[in-house]
Amino acid sequence: MPDKVPMTPRGQQRLKEELKRLKEIERPAVIKAIEEARGHGDLSENAEYDAAKERQSFIEGRIRDIESKLALANVIDPAKLTGDKVVFGATVTISDSESGEEQTYMIVGEDEADIKNGRISITAPVARALIGREVGDLVKVKTPKGIREMEVARVRFEEA
Repeated sequence: MPDKVPMTPRGQQRLKEELKRLKEIERPAVIKAIEEARGHGDLSENAEYDAAKERQSFIEGRIRDIESKLALANVIDPAKLTGDKVVFGATVTISDSESGEEQTYMIVGEDEADIKNGRISITAPVARALIGREVGDLVKVKTPKGIREMEVARVRFEEA
């Protein structure tokens, strides 16, 4: 049995919206494109047909992927969590032990990660290093600049 897929309510909603768009807009459009390309004759040298079939394959694969994730979803609402430990859904501020520079990340599901907006995947090395830690704990984090020692400065729970 595959593992549950952790996600926030926001992440679940986004997947549902993408699934609806794929099924109701993208799939019918690609089927129409395939029919039109077939009408152009010889399929062996028909680039439009090949491109449409490739797009159809991508869409069907993504639909299966999203349906699987939604079926295995373990929806966790960070706004309902409390405590001092870093867990999925936590917004964590870490402070570089050397420079004092602070960074804040929310730990979210894989499909929700957006590093530019401070949302890191539960599977990211930084998130894995932080899980289970508390304010004041020192954590070694692998960064592009090498291994850095960070201190967990704050842990809070807010809406995703």
